[in-house]
Amino acid sequence: MRVLFAGTPAVAVPSLERLLEAGFDVVAVLTRDDAPVGRKRILTPSPVAARAEELGLPVIRANRIDAAATAAIAAARPDVAAIVAYGGLVPPAALEIPRYGWVNLHFSLLPAWRGAAPVQHSVIHGDELTGASTFLLEPGLDTGPVYGTLTEAVRPEDTSGDLLERLSHSGAVLLAQTLSAIAAGKAVAVPQSGDVSLAPKLTLADGRISWDQPALAIRRRINGVTPEPGAWTMLEGQRFKLGPVQLRQDRRDLAPGQVLAGKDGVLVGSGSCAVELGQVQPAGKKMMAAADWARGLGQREDVHFE
Repeated sequence: MRVLFAGTPAVAVPSLERLLEAGFDVVAVLTRDDAPVGRKRILTPSPVAARAEELGLPVIRANRIDAAATAAIAAARPDVAAIVAYGGLVPPAALEIPRYGWVNLHFSLLPAWRGAAPVQHSVIHGDELTGASTFLLEPGLDTGPVYGTLTEAVRPEDTSGDLLERLSHSGAVLLAQTLSAIAAGKAVAVPQSGDVSLAPKLTLADGRISWDQPALAIRRRINGVTPEPGAWTMLEGQRFKLGPVQLRQDRRDLAPGQVLAGKDGVLVGSGSCAVELGQVQPAGKKMMAAADWARGLGQREDVHFE
């Protein structure tokens, strides 16, 4: 079966590799344009583009599927398109090209967390169970009928990056199995049912920590926005980045945002118990252990995150 693969970030690479290992004929790869990366803003291929080129596959670069991209897709003559975090909408003209349509691997148990950031929202909202779904793409936002699902437990210490890493590999297997079933004429797509929740793309503002929230909510938010867009707070007028934290149920004597550094660790008060900082990144510096940063505070007792 001739497959067009569409994807952009690193979490899509395992799916591309799995389809090739399963013997599918990947005739072209659709990904977003090279983008500036790092402080020097060097134009860099997407992880999917880089891997596709290593594998010798034709690459179609397009930030949106316009007439030119649609023509390139049609020229590849795919029987089916597999899409994993491409990062753009597929217009009706392109949807109609493959005879088996576009099969989307989505990292949630649909209809939960439809949208661009399902894993991040799942972690932030404290889900204990999530997973991945393969479904037939249609014009609505992640509304198409589902071919298959898998489940994955959300561990208390999981960041969205941790969870996405696991789902990227298990989801790749699910995607290959779905395409194999389609090729064999055995795939059945079932309409979605159940409560719908939305997972829009997170912005930098979503990473700001409100210290009057309970400690558990703070930990979930930090984990959910790690690694992107990142957790942060304000300290003396500058943005201060945060890594994952631990709950300290034994410490309830700090005011929200109050920082206390000592042999007991670097603690910050919240709306419930304190949290213990792990890694931090002061403005203009690299990420460092919280204890190393705290040594620079000396005996200050007036440090408060805003």
